Amino acid sequence: MGRLQDLHSEQGQSPWLDNLKRSLLVDGGMQRWIDRGIRGVTSNPSIFQKAIESSDDYTAQLADLVRAGASIEDAYWSMVTDDVTAALELFRPLYDASDGGDGYVSVEVAPSLARDTDATVEMTRELWRRIDRPNLFVKIPATAEGVPAIRQAVSEGINVNVTLIFGLDRYASVIEAFIDGIDAASDAGLDVGRIASVASFFISRVDTEVDRRLESVGTEQALALRGQAAVAQGQLAGQMARDAFAGPRWEALAARGARVQRPLWASTSTKNPAYPDTLYVDRLIGPDTVNTIPEATLDAFEDHGTLARTLDDDVEGARATWAAVGELVDLDDVSKVLEVEGVAAFEKSFDELLGVLTTRAGDLA
Repeated sequence: MGRLQDLHSEQGQSPWLDNLKRSLLVDGGMQRWIDRGIRGVTSNPSIFQKAIESSDDYTAQLADLVRAGASIEDAYWSMVTDDVTAALELFRPLYDASDGGDGYVSVEVAPSLARDTDATVEMTRELWRRIDRPNLFVKIPATAEGVPAIRQAVSEGINVNVTLIFGLDRYASVIEAFIDGIDAASDAGLDVGRIASVASFFISRVDTEVDRRLESVGTEQALALRGQAAVAQGQLAGQMARDAFAGPRWEALAARGARVQRPLWASTSTKNPAYPDTLYVDRLIGPDTVNTIPEATLDAFEDHGTLARTLDDDVEGARATWAAVGELVDLDDVSKVLEVEGVAAFEKSFDELLGVLTTRAGDLA
């Protein structure tokens, strides 16, 4: 077996592919990733923007949809849901074989809804009904407005991938929303054993922003801390998950079949070429977690990644590192800035893609 398969069989971590495009679905590429050990797929508006803009794979479908009278935005969602549904079918055998442990594919609500709780809940329901597959995750951003939407969706039995988490305080709110949702679902008589969730921490972006601020400080101590904040925060998040999914309240839910909400490490390609290309995979390996990884980083990990349990090998060291960084950098502000930038980046990708589709539709007329 290769390292990706060993990552799951030996360490209990699920490697997912952070990419979804039609060419992977039609040329056998996605199945080849499954055969190599990939156990799920994530997507986001930026990924779909790149997939649709950089190929002609969607042109024929766009033409058919426009001729049938679909709006540009409706055409977008038709193309996206077709890709997601095709991927869900490919991963369904894995979902069944793992009894719902893996085999998931994620689709994100419209990024313009990130600050609107009610609209997020409604679109989450719409995507869940429209795609209608048990191995679907609907992605909801972990904004202040998204947190109550997460609770509501989970309470209705909808699988939720909580996205755009950048800070530990917000993560605590996400965990609480999930557990509250499971509690409500159980009270409503739903089968909580079929409700799955992951909580997606964006890793590399934390180092990018923290490193920039450390370099502004410019002291020897500050410069020595570069490249350490993101992994330290991830390791602390892993400890938070272990603590949260223990104790009497969770044990009572687990006795009814409830599954833990797994931490998911996202944005795990290395942005700084001075850092090892598998840094954000190697240092965050632990059971009951997911790492969603771009293709180039997956290839790098298969070639020379470190296969060992590292997530909780030195939690106190991670706590000390996080505290040292916090003495020099306003970490609360870092998480707020990254959240604003993350929401804005997805919204920009979505708007730009709609513009491209509008132009293409005009050319097809």
